[in-house]
Amino acid sequence: MAAEFDPDLVPPEPRTRVPLTLERALLAGCMAAMALITLANVVTRYLSNISLAFTEEYSVALMVGVALTGTALATAAGRHIRIGYFVDKFPPHARRVAEIVAMALLLLCFGIIAWYGAWMTYDEWDFEALSAGLGHPQWLYTVWLPVLSLLVMGRALGRMIRLARGEDG
Repeated sequence: MAAEFDPDLVPPEPRTRVPLTLERALLAGCMAAMALITLANVVTRYLSNISLAFTEEYSVALMVGVALTGTALATAAGRHIRIGYFVDKFPPHARRVAEIVAMALLLLCFGIIAWYGAWMTYDEWDFEALSAGLGHPQWLYTVWLPVLSLLVMGRALGRMIRLARGEDG
């Protein structure tokens, strides 16, 4: 027996100042590109017994983009990973405070990732590092780590502000 879709179980979209369509479009684009790259690799391997091994480099970069963009989307919507066993037992005000603390820790974590990711990108640009597979400048792949980390931080900050105002949660 198939499970039926219940729209009442889907939480409403948060009222964000910047619409979540940015993340949705970026996710759709990255996933479509990964699907096309993988399809081309499979078809080529099946028809000619030749692997398009260079596609792995693009796929890995796209997977990082999907992971970080999905993190930003989940953070903005309040659907990020959490262990709510204890927090769910708190009264509403304490749950809101716990969520604000979680957003502060997320800001700290992704701030560190953005900082070190920016330094790594700069080093790869400065030393003219090339990717192992295709020989492209490595910083072209690495630059998305700090950029998308800033996107996650922006969404976390926005959620933190909405929580502090009592608009979300």
